[in-house]
Amino acid sequence: MSANAPYVQLQMVWPEHLLQAPPGVRPPAGYTVRTYRRSDEPRFYEVMALAGWLGWNDEMLQPRLARMLPQGWFMAIHQKSGAIVATAMALHNHSDLHPFGGELSWVAGDPAHAGKGLGRVVCAAVTARFIAAGYRNIYLLTDDWRLPALKTYLKLGYHPFLFTPEMADRWQAICTHLQWPFTPQAWRPKYPPQSAVKTKLHHLVGQVAQLAHIYKGKP
Repeated sequence: MSANAPYVQLQMVWPEHLLQAPPGVRPPAGYTVRTYRRSDEPRFYEVMALAGWLGWNDEMLQPRLARMLPQGWFMAIHQKSGAIVATAMALHNHSDLHPFGGELSWVAGDPAHAGKGLGRVVCAAVTARFIAAGYRNIYLLTDDWRLPALKTYLKLGYHPFLFTPEMADRWQAICTHLQWPFTPQAWRPKYPPQSAVKTKLHHLVGQVAQLAHIYKGKP
């Protein structure tokens, strides 16, 4: 990645062959998982801050609620205290790379409860919710330095998405750090080759020319 190039987040995708095998949601002893309830917001904001996501408030939450799947916001609960200790969201968030896409988003946990697999539990719950809702394009955004989270996603079953040329080198470095097999040949379609890009551009130019011909001379 060039030092002058803008930073691009990593992406991971749920592989098509696992769409018929949603991950199990198995919280450890002493914890349970449920979906959002009214009045969860204050503790949710605390967990986000503890995880390093500062600035969460009602204003920041509202756009996410507008894209949230019904029963798609999961909380891991510490049974003894009743406190939310981990969270993840299922958001409808399509893009050119992910048409009709569902994004596993805003995964966070209270560091006091780290090491218990709670991140995996809420991520599994979101992924299973997407599959139950019929989504076939499930993805997430993340960063190179979030190594514990990256290992959680890999162990859950997500694959790196090589959507730009430099992604392979970045993922190779990550796999080396995590001692994880680097198998780009098994991961989801790489970035489109130049021939495919040119073909698409040629098709678009043709469509524009056709429309110009149809509307030529019309007021």
